[in-house]
Amino acid sequence: MKNLLLSSILLLALSFTSCRDTKKSESVGDAIENAADAADDAVDSAVDAASDAADKAGDAVDGAVNAAGDAVDNIKAKAGDAVDAAGDAVDNVKAKAGDAADNATDAVKKEADKLKTGI
Repeated sequence: MKNLLLSSILLLALSFTSCRDTKKSESVGDAIENAADAADDAVDSAVDAASDAADKAGDAVDGAVNAAGDAVDNIKAKAGDAVDAAGDAVDNVKAKAGDAADNATDAVKKEADKLKTGI
């Protein structure tokens, strides 16, 4: 009887310990599963953030390229305007120089005529 009682107590102790170990195992398993879910969520968030950053970087590059193209177009237009203005200035100088040369020629002819006629 004493052996039977001791055996029953031992069996009960083993089952109690085994039950507690099972609960701990389930708790550890749940913790691992929760950690894996959290890590998965963190990875998804990081991927989304990286994708958004890449999109924004692409938009910034596109904007910079467009701005550079616009700047080049503006510089071309202003350079063309400057060339046109320089051409106009050269034409004006030529015209004034021609007028001055004509006036000087006329003045020399008048003086030569005066000397010929003595007046």
